[in-house]
Amino acid sequence: MGIHGPLQVISYSEICIDSSALGLNQSASSLHSSGRGIEHYDAVIVRTMPLGSLEQVIFRMNALHVAQRRGTRLINRPRTLEIAIDKWLTLDLASQSGLAIPRTHACQTRDQALAAFDALGRDVVVKPIFGGEGRGMIRVDDIDIAHRVFSTLEQIQAVAYLQEFVPHHGYDIRVLFIGDDFYCVARHAAGNDWRTNLSRGGYAIEYAITEKQLNMAKLAKDAIQGDVVGVDILPTLDGRDLLLEVNAVPGWKGVAKACDVDIAKKILELAVTEASIRSSPH
Repeated sequence: MGIHGPLQVISYSEICIDSSALGLNQSASSLHSSGRGIEHYDAVIVRTMPLGSLEQVIFRMNALHVAQRRGTRLINRPRTLEIAIDKWLTLDLASQSGLAIPRTHACQTRDQALAAFDALGRDVVVKPIFGGEGRGMIRVDDIDIAHRVFSTLEQIQAVAYLQEFVPHHGYDIRVLFIGDDFYCVARHAAGNDWRTNLSRGGYAIEYAITEKQLNMAKLAKDAIQGDVVGVDILPTLDGRDLLLEVNAVPGWKGVAKACDVDIAKKILELAVTEASIRSSPH
């Protein structure tokens, strides 16, 4: 089985569920986008979850659940996406698997956040609980700035997500899994920036991962039940390896360039394999 014809982009904003024909003899509504029933696709590769209202995001996730229930193979699964979108939930599941993580607090009020700021040594990284590529991430090591930041987060009804700042070597490790295959790079910060995100000007080089680090990455992947997953590990100055994040919609340009591999092709091959499994007779 291969890919026949052009690939098609499915727009979240055009997903529609038509239940008008439901009756006693009909068991399913029509799920479609851009005029085509999603259930007609053998596999769908989920590459984004765009911003929207709470209603829109829940509706889109539920639509993915419906597509999966009807037999469309989704890469990644809806539950994997739901877990990985939430940094706190991801790390909680990872820690239950025995993985080391930075000391982390998630709370909803300024006073709680200030108490966490003190408990974490007054040098923290504040991140959006949802989001990636280093957007909205700041380092706070001043009490006055902390007061302003946490007051603002409380005013806009955002969750305050704080992690201790951990001294490191100026790079972290990204392990990109595509099914059982993996590719690994060290992502180095640009200049004096402490952030290693490639979208922030960092650069990646191929990295020879240790067995311990690879086992750690595999446990993180399994914790969110992912197929195409980016796992970020931070080697610290005091010799530890800490899990930072697990991304279920990972970027791959930096990995593809550093490892000289066609990542997009590898993901399409995985999708074809999964679609073949779906279409094979039972």
